[in-house]
Formats: sequence, structure tokens, C-alpha cells
Amino acid sequence: MKAMHKIPVTIITGFLGAGKTTLIRQLLQNPEGRRIAVLVNEFGEVGIDGDLLRSCQVCDEDEITEPAATNILELTNGCLCCTVQEEFLPTMQQLMTRRDQIDCIVIETSGLALPKPLVQAFRWPEIRTAATVDSVITLVDCEALAAGDLVGDLPALEAQRQADDSLDHETPLEELFEDQLNCADLVLLTKVDKVSEGDRTRIETWLTQQLPRPVKVLGLAGGEGSSPISPDLLLGFNAAVEDNLDSRPSHHDHEHEHDHDDDIVAIPIVLDQSFDPKALVKRLETLAATHEIYRIKGFVDVPNKAMRLVVHGVGQRFDSFFDRPWQAAEPRQTRLVVIGKDLDKEVIRAAIAA
Repeated sequence: MKAMHKIPVTIITGFLGAGKTTLIRQLLQNPEGRRIAVLVNEFGEVGIDGDLLRSCQVCDEDEITEPAATNILELTNGCLCCTVQEEFLPTMQQLMTRRDQIDCIVIETSGLALPKPLVQAFRWPEIRTAATVDSVITLVDCEALAAGDLVGDLPALEAQRQADDSLDHETPLEELFEDQLNCADLVLLTKVDKVSEGDRTRIETWLTQQLPRPVKVLGLAGGEGSSPISPDLLLGFNAAVEDNLDSRPSHHDHEHEHDHDDDIVAIPIVLDQSFDPKALVKRLETLAATHEIYRIKGFVDVPNKAMRLVVHGVGQRFDSFFDRPWQAAEPRQTRLVVIGKDLDKEVIRAAIAA
């Protein structure tokens, strides 16, 4: 009997707001004949990214009520590398029963997930014989780095690293950023159209110096109207990542378990309330300026508008667009997720609803 081939799995990782969901939407809209299964892992209780993917107009609306009936499976109970034994394994086992219907699997990790523990799960006997990690693709927000966000001032950070190679007081977010870079087979530098050529060159040079092995850094423009990236660039690396993890160093290699910063929380806000987009964005900008908020994302009900507004915010930078009409059977609610540190849910909710 001929052995069945292993299903190639592409892991899409990257920091908050780097563009992972947009990239996967483009991939699903332009699969070039490939049958792609998508696993979406989210940090928070409101399925924002999964809903965005479902609205990409490649899924039959009649097939999205039951996870078993669609090729998009949402994992919404936290960081994937912490919950794989509870939810990831049965999800993969479910997909393995449909191997004849799937050409590849794409996993979008949470922006707060470490990629390496997820790759290690593909060494489990229950998965190893049926699937292999084709590649890890890390997205990096060029505009944010150019502004000194997320990792701070790049020249100062580089000088600090050169002065002390044994830094052990990095914030969890800095360690996460490095671990995502270290695990990558390809780095996509997004939103390069929003920075100067000088900043782009400086950031590309810095990223290349941080990578532990030769990895291509590719610049991408941002926005919903940008040209879709070719699936041939994202798929088919044949890297068998689970077999060469030693070349992908992590801050957590010598720990039996890794602990996330317990102070980082994702607060779901659901309001039966409509908002003027400009007024809401101004309110969110004020909120981000007065609290340690890393990201705000979600859907907004706009008065006298038939379409749903999508809002994305990283730091104090916000973008919005209308993605689709409200469905007759769904409530017109404003649903947001606020991700940050030391946040009080009631304070955040009151500030948004005021």
C-alpha cells in the first residue's frame, strides 16, 4: 500500500498588527487551485480575525456555522502554544481525516504566541506521520519599527545589544519579537510604502543582522488594495522545520515550560451601540495614549450605514474600512478586542462607551 504524503503546514507568525490576517485573506482569495485549510488562533474571546477571514468571500456562508463543515477552524481560547494539548491536537486529527481534500494547512498564530513550541508539536507521534511544517513565515511592521514602536528606538537598541550580549532584562515583547524572527524561513516586512527609502533600508539591514541564519527579508506594501502576494512565494519551502529546530534559537530553549506575561490581557468589548467612525477613533486614540495598549481591533456599527466597519489600531495608529454588509440574522453590535498590559475591563469599557 502506498503511504500517504504528509500535509505541508505553513505557520504565519508576527507581532500585533503586522498584517497576518490580511495576508491570509489574500491567500484564500488567490489560492491558484490549492485547497487550503486555515487554523486561526486568537488572543481573546471575540473571534475578530476568524470573522474577518470568513468575510473574504471565498467561503460558502451556508457552511460556516459548524467548524467541521468549513476549511476555517477558529481556536479562540488563548495562545496556541499554551493550549495545543487541549485543542490543537484534536483539530489536527480532524483535518487528518480529510487529507484527500486538503493540499496544505496555514496556521495564523496569535500575535502573542511563540512559534517554536507550536513547531515542536509536529514531533508528536499523533501528528508527525501525517503533517510536516513546510515553513515559518514572520511578518514585521515596517511602519511601526520606523516610528520606534513595539521595540523602541532601533539604533539605541542595537547599541545596547552590542554593549552587552548577555542581556537578561528584556521585556517579554522584545523576547517574543526575537523568537519570531529566529524561527523564520521568510521575513515579510509589511507597510514599506508608508516609510521613507532610508528608513526601509535601515530596518532591512537591522533585521538581517538579527537573523541567526540566512533568511530572505521581503518588503510588502500595505492596505486592502495592494497586489496579492503569490502563493508560490509562501508555500512549498519543504523545510521540515520540526527536524531542524536546533538552528532556530529561542529565549525559552532551556525552560520546561514558558510563561507569558500574566499582566498582558485581551479584553473583549461588546456593545449594543453605534458610533461615528471619526469620533470613535479619536476616543480610541485617547485611550491608547493613557493606557499601555498594544492593539485594538474589531467591528463597529455605524449609524445609517448598511456595511460593517472594521477598525485596526496598533499603539495610536488606527485604520478602518467597510468590509461587508451586515447580515440579516446577525445583531448590529460593536465588538472590539483591546490587548494591553495592566488593563481594567470596566475602565476600558466605560471609556469606549462614554
